[in-house]
Amino acid sequence: MDRLPPFAALILAAGKGTRMKADLPKVMLPVGGRPMLAWVVDTARAVGADPVVAVVGHMREVVERAFADSGVRFAVQEEQRGTGHAVACAEGTLGEVSQVVVLSGDVPLLPAGLVVRLLDAHRATGAVMTLLTCRVDDAGRYGRIVRDSSGAIVANVEAKDATPEQLALDEINAGVYVFETPFLFPALARLTCDNAGGEYYLTDLVGLAVADGLTVTGVVADDPSVVHGANTVEELAILDRLMAARR
Repeated sequence: MDRLPPFAALILAAGKGTRMKADLPKVMLPVGGRPMLAWVVDTARAVGADPVVAVVGHMREVVERAFADSGVRFAVQEEQRGTGHAVACAEGTLGEVSQVVVLSGDVPLLPAGLVVRLLDAHRATGAVMTLLTCRVDDAGRYGRIVRDSSGAIVANVEAKDATPEQLALDEINAGVYVFETPFLFPALARLTCDNAGGEYYLTDLVGLAVADGLTVTGVVADDPSVVHGANTVEELAILDRLMAARR
């Protein structure tokens, strides 16, 4: 794998995972015999990200203690106010980098090669924001990707805010991004929580970028299973089976 120019990785790892019914933060639950977060950190390291920053919140001491010798930096999200707010909490921890890859701490199957593909597409198109997407038979609660007649991404709509027509779309946001830093943090400051969830959505940056006439790029994952996350005990078991099959 060719060495990429310097960039940071930011891993969202502050969630409570209340539906897991566990005494651990969600990202510390095991898949393949290791905490989910450990796999994501490995992916960030494999693609050459430096620094690697994890945004922690719920039971953050457990996460910080487990990764104390890993070289991972930590940013704290005291209140869970959405993914946009989580990324904003890390601004002072990332240092001087021009690009940031945002990963999810509960998506342990994401291969490094797919992150490289995302970075390559981002740089080739001159985008300020690049999303990893996938097509699924049942999009359910996931945010929908809206494209115009030319195929360009123009919006990412959360399921709870989507119209019936948008809910019929089969392309979803996989929760993995590349951002140009000079765009990212000023745009985060423009987010509002005027939505059904009352949160600051990272996905709303798509609309802000498009409105400013900036390029947003999307890369479609060939295999949707590699972007599976875990919000329930059942989904965690699925991840464990998928990890066993991959290994």
